[in-house]
Order: sequence, then C-alpha cells, then structure tokens
Amino acid sequence: MEEEAEAIHVAPWMHVIAEGGGLSVDELLPTSGEVRVTRLNGCDLSDEASVFEKFWEAFKFPDYFGWNWSAFYDCLRDLEWLSSDYHILIIESAENALSGDGVAREEFFKSLWRAGRRRSYTKRPEGVTLSKFSVVLSCGKESAPGLARRLERLHDQSPV
Repeated sequence: MEEEAEAIHVAPWMHVIAEGGGLSVDELLPTSGEVRVTRLNGCDLSDEASVFEKFWEAFKFPDYFGWNWSAFYDCLRDLEWLSSDYHILIIESAENALSGDGVAREEFFKSLWRAGRRRSYTKRPEGVTLSKFSVVLSCGKESAPGLARRLERLHDQSPV
C-alpha cells in the first residue's frame, strides 16, 4: 500500500483519498482513448437496493441485470455496452456506503476490487500500469486509513 499526501494507493485500480487530498491526473487518465467518469455519493448507497439502483442508473446496466452481488460484479467487469475505453468511478463519502450492513459492505467493496483487478494492467508507453476501471474512494481523513486497510485485506486474499 503506497501512501502520499492524503492519497492511499491500495492497488493500481483502487485509491482512497482523504478529504482535501487528490490524485495526479496522470495516475488515472490514459494518454488516449475515451474516459467515462462516474460520481456517486456513499450517503446515497445506504442498502443493497440503493447500491444496485444507483449503479444501474449511473452505468446504464442492461435490463437483464439480476439485482444481486454476482450480477453486480458481472456488469462492472463487462461494461461493453458503454462506448468508453476507460472508466473512473468516484465515490464521495465512501465511508457511508452500506455502513449499516457489514456483509453487504464487504460484498460491495469486494465487487469493486474484483472488477478493477479484472480490467487492470494496461501498459502505457511510459511503463506505467493503468486500469481500464479505476475506483477512487473519497472519505473523511479519520476514515481513510481504516478503509485502505480493509481493501488491503482484499488484496492479500486475492489470488495472483
């Protein structure tokens, strides 16, 4: 886990940003290609139904979306119905997402993690890896280290 000035880089596709922090544009944007940026607010992701609804609307999930965690991950790893080459998801107040449901919260972050990993490791001419699906989780300064540790555990549990 790489930490610099309010930004914690958990993986090339997963970043935790504390309030007032930020990322270099070069860390997220490709040198060419179409980029789609989606912004959601963790306060609006209070339960599974609201997560599925907000993502269905924001990412224009197909009508066959199954409204469960498996279907959620499947749609995030695909996104072929969108014309973009790269996708950046920004979740503000990420510490509030599913804060009342620990099991669903774990599934949510695991799905984001797996989708980012699945669509990652695009080499740029400069030798830098860039994900086709990057997640930026913005949260309060006091919440950032804990959220980054939770995501780091997902990294440790993931097969290489």
